[in-house]
Amino acid sequence: MLDPRKLLLLRELARRGTIAAVAEAVTFTPSAVSQQLSALEREAGVPLLERTGRTVTLTPAGHLLVEHAQTVLEQLERASAALAAVRGGPSGPLRIGAFPTATRALLPAALTALTAAHPGLEPMVSEIDPADVSAALRAGELDVALVHEYDFVPPVTDASIETEPLFSEPMYLTDRPSVADARDDSWIMNKPGTLCHTMAIRACQAAGFEPRVRHHIDDFDTILAFAAAGQGVALVPRLAASSPPPGVTLTRLPLSRRTLVAFRRGYGEHPAIRAAVAVLRPSAL
Repeated sequence: MLDPRKLLLLRELARRGTIAAVAEAVTFTPSAVSQQLSALEREAGVPLLERTGRTVTLTPAGHLLVEHAQTVLEQLERASAALAAVRGGPSGPLRIGAFPTATRALLPAALTALTAAHPGLEPMVSEIDPADVSAALRAGELDVALVHEYDFVPPVTDASIETEPLFSEPMYLTDRPSVADARDDSWIMNKPGTLCHTMAIRACQAAGFEPRVRHHIDDFDTILAFAAAGQGVALVPRLAASSPPPGVTLTRLPLSRRTLVAFRRGYGEHPAIRAAVAVLRPSAL
């Protein structure tokens, strides 16, 4: 019989591309990952990996098994959630990932409500960029996470992750009436590789220009402080724009950021996940 833990490693190899990356994600040594995958090949009875020097790729049989592995792992998540529901109310650790503005603006009140309603739960929060959430959920580092999507940035799909929408918020531009009017300004943006940075770049491109980025800063409070100091213009979401510093004017744009809650596919009916979603919705509206 195929071992689900080994199937998970095969799925991660298909996504991450190297045994070293899989090992880092699941906190194994590379040799341990290789041994587990070799054992999976013996269980399957067909070659799953093609090794050329240090490069490892999946064979057609390996790709086929990954497709079935996703179904198997999803059903196991559903079974785990169903058993947890039978045991009673949610309890134990609940590992929550969130992007910084949500951590500051939403989670304090949500955690207060969550622990009051379910004192047996132990929420544990980690700040994380939404671009890294899928990998952290698949690796079991998180149970649930808040992520966001922007206009101009298509959502990244992952067959192993489910999402539920929570709310949408408008975007604001500092000190200019429109993005086009900021063509000649310096810009303050989030770090490259983040969804926020990609959204800002594409918003400028949609207005017909390539922005001149002077500062890369991830904290929106700091971004607004830099804008107040005349260091450039920036796009900020409503959650970060509730109390702008003196001297900064904000113009609401026809752009939005949508916040969703994400979890492993099949795990959404776990009592702890439902409890978390229940307190996040009212605090987000």
